[in-house]
Amino acid sequence: MEYYNYIKSLHLIFVITWFAGLFYIPRLFVYHIEASQKPEPERSILIAQLKLMTLRLWKIITWPSAILASIFAFLLLYLMPFWLKQDWMLVKLGFVVLLYAYHIKCHFIYKDLQNDKIKWTSNQMRLWNEGSTMILFSVIFLVIVRDAVNWIYGVIALILLAVILMLGFKFYQRIRSKNSKA
Repeated sequence: MEYYNYIKSLHLIFVITWFAGLFYIPRLFVYHIEASQKPEPERSILIAQLKLMTLRLWKIITWPSAILASIFAFLLLYLMPFWLKQDWMLVKLGFVVLLYAYHIKCHFIYKDLQNDKIKWTSNQMRLWNEGSTMILFSVIFLVIVRDAVNWIYGVIALILLAVILMLGFKFYQRIRSKNSKA
């Protein structure tokens, strides 16, 4: 138990760097998709640079952070096995599974873009980018408030967050549309 706080600190550090990667990678995807619509030689120069940036972020930061965050999480669960009997932890682990699904889908998008296969629009990718935000909010509130908040209020808050994010996205689209016409 003397190493508990060190393990917890390392877990949190790698969770933060994992999320940083998951927040930034879709932005790079957006830039890549938009660069593919530029004229040459700008297109080739931008795409080459974005592929390199994406590769480095994905393979040097995001994937290693995901793996290390999980290793330290398993160590914490080994040290505190009673957590697995608590509802909040089971729900949190469900969100972690969802986070890995999001991460793996980002990996497929990454591979497609590295192979010059564009299947998403930049607006779809901007919307996709909000997935990790939703998961982060859910996990943080679960860990901090645990059983203090009724689950119904938690679900309502999550729906409200989704609505706010969607309204923000629509507002951004409107501003961007006006700027492109000007």
